[in-house]
Amino acid sequence: MTARDIVLSVRDLKVYFPMGGGLLGPRAAVKAVDGVSFGVRRGTTFGIVGESGSGKSTTALAIMRLVKITAGAVRLGSTDIGALKGDALRRERHRFQMVFQDPYASLNPRTRVGDAILEALNLMNVASAHERPERARMLFTQMGLTAEQMSLYPHQFSGGQRQRIVLARALAAHPELVVCDEPVSALDVAIQAQMLNLMLRLQREFGLTYLFISHDLGVIRHMCDEVAVMYLGRIVERAGRDALFARPLHPYTLALWSAAPTFDPQARGRSQRIRLQGDPPSPMNVPDGCRFAGRCPFAQTVCHSSDPPLREVASGHLVACHRVADDGTPGYDAKALTG
Repeated sequence: MTARDIVLSVRDLKVYFPMGGGLLGPRAAVKAVDGVSFGVRRGTTFGIVGESGSGKSTTALAIMRLVKITAGAVRLGSTDIGALKGDALRRERHRFQMVFQDPYASLNPRTRVGDAILEALNLMNVASAHERPERARMLFTQMGLTAEQMSLYPHQFSGGQRQRIVLARALAAHPELVVCDEPVSALDVAIQAQMLNLMLRLQREFGLTYLFISHDLGVIRHMCDEVAVMYLGRIVERAGRDALFARPLHPYTLALWSAAPTFDPQARGRSQRIRLQGDPPSPMNVPDGCRFAGRCPFAQTVCHSSDPPLREVASGHLVACHRVADDGTPGYDAKALTG
């Protein structure tokens, strides 16, 4: 894999939100994202999964430049989009677009949906002015909707149809990257499947590259080529989809997998649920050592004092855990803690 194959490169990304300070004492910060690195290959889907508060959505918003980046680099191809500001950033916006979670909030209720897509084409100066209406109609019909529906308002569509319209608007400028933050979590299960299959079909037809954020492991397994697992602002495990679902190595990944109701019960760690104790630490007061150590049933002394690096233990399989050997052999027995 060469640098040319990488559409998105994220290196040591940090997003801190200042809290308090002044007369109340030293200024603290919520470390929402704290040193995240990964790359997304062209034409693939890279998934980020984790429980609420893990930092996955903040990572997506930082890449889209919708929250301030504290440190690190975000590159789209050869462009350092993390360093762009003002007009320079606006000129690059057509290259990376986002599909948000809530299709009801993503569309202006007073704008006809056809005009919403046409407005995106106009703002990003796609094609010539007389070609844009036809381009908007083509995008609309590619989503499985009819051209006659373009004159309707958002409230006249179902949630699934609205999300198709949002996707059409995101694809208006032929973006190099589409960031999807929980794009189907607000939809019924049957509609979720239709939307996901549509996204996969469009990816095959147009070579789209997705960054896909979700808490739903079934959705991640269906959509993604590579997956990163986040916990308290850090990636704790990253691998190709098949390797990660067949042989999760980090204890947190094992616990997530064991709790998911949609997986093959014969998969490792799925016969019974691994029950974690306690809650995640506060991102304002991150503990020393491994951030998962306080909840990890396999933690040892070193886990509480030394922060494990994210290292490769098999081809393309990275894990941040002291209890996993350099050859990928776990130094714990998950079966002993299920039940």
